[in-house]
Amino acid sequence: MIAYFDCFSGISGDMTLGALVDLGVPIEWLKDQLSRIPLENFDVTVTAVHRNGVHAKLVRVEAFDDKISRNFSQIRSLIENSPLTDRVKSNGLQIFRKLAEAEAHIHSCSVEAVHFHEVGGVDAIVDIVGTALGLEYLAIKKIIGSPIPLGKGFVTCSHGKLPVPAPATLGILKGVPVYGTDIPHELVTPTGAAIISAPAQGFGAMPDMVIKKIGYGAGQRDLADRPNLLRIVLGDELQSVTDTTQGLQTDQIEIIETSIDDMNPELFGYLMNQLFEDGALDVCWIPIYMKKNRPGTMLQVLCKNDRRDILIHRILSETTTLGVRFYESRRRLLWRDQQEVETSYGRIAVKRVKDPKGNIRIIPEYEVCQKIAREQDLPLRIVYDTVAREAALRLKNEE
Repeated sequence: MIAYFDCFSGISGDMTLGALVDLGVPIEWLKDQLSRIPLENFDVTVTAVHRNGVHAKLVRVEAFDDKISRNFSQIRSLIENSPLTDRVKSNGLQIFRKLAEAEAHIHSCSVEAVHFHEVGGVDAIVDIVGTALGLEYLAIKKIIGSPIPLGKGFVTCSHGKLPVPAPATLGILKGVPVYGTDIPHELVTPTGAAIISAPAQGFGAMPDMVIKKIGYGAGQRDLADRPNLLRIVLGDELQSVTDTTQGLQTDQIEIIETSIDDMNPELFGYLMNQLFEDGALDVCWIPIYMKKNRPGTMLQVLCKNDRRDILIHRILSETTTLGVRFYESRRRLLWRDQQEVETSYGRIAVKRVKDPKGNIRIIPEYEVCQKIAREQDLPLRIVYDTVAREAALRLKNEE
């Protein structure tokens, strides 16, 4: 299941909880799970409200006599020693670590020693661990976020009056696409920034998906120019669509490009490996001529929408380029699947590819064949051809 966090009015912990409850997370189950941490002297209430005519859930966390200022080490111990699942613990700690790292940088102290004031109390723990519980309850495996709007003005906290966005919020949102607004309020809290930035696998437009549910979480105040809501769209990720008339598959990808004429070419191989590890579908180095007839290289990367921002960050960090261009593209693909077949070299993974006329072609996995060739001191082409021939025969006999 994939979730798209549409943060058109920002994001906070209570807005996230409200949207998750609206998607179907039972509030009594949530409170029962949170009490196992253990957290005491708190209550969570849910109210049905409307923002600009849109039905939403407003969550309020009330903590009784909670004046504790906890540091990251104490919060980590609290979560790790709880009976919650490993996934909930991991997601909750990941979010708190985002907060701790931002605060440590601002206050020039170690991560472990960071004292959370506003976000160390029961209410923030409920927001963060409650979010982790909600993600698990709804079986959300992947999160994509929209670009994040930021307000302006000032906010009062334990350190006094600070500008909006708060320093911690800006620190957490490093690497995340944001944009400014004229709204004189804090649209993104530090907790909200950590909740979206820690687990999100990308930011941008809504990914290709089949929508199943939509949940709305309300903010505490009304905004003049927009509904103060967080919208979470839940669904199944759309991998590809088969064109039954041509026997082809169609999907949508992003193409990222940049032109480079002042970079040591010895670094290109390392960058290509890093891009593939970051989720690139393909990486090409294309010789070109640039201004003043200087020879250069165009880097072209193909990827899914949710990996675009991660790959752009990698390119801007690892190359000498000053910018990249990117655009959406659709592609047609031959039908393919992956099989494991028994060969004279053992059990080998191969791809089956079908052309528009229905002819099947077997493509052995290159890395596997290369490993066999080295281990057995054989020519790679012999290994490759043998695997392809034996796999084709075995798969045909199994039909």
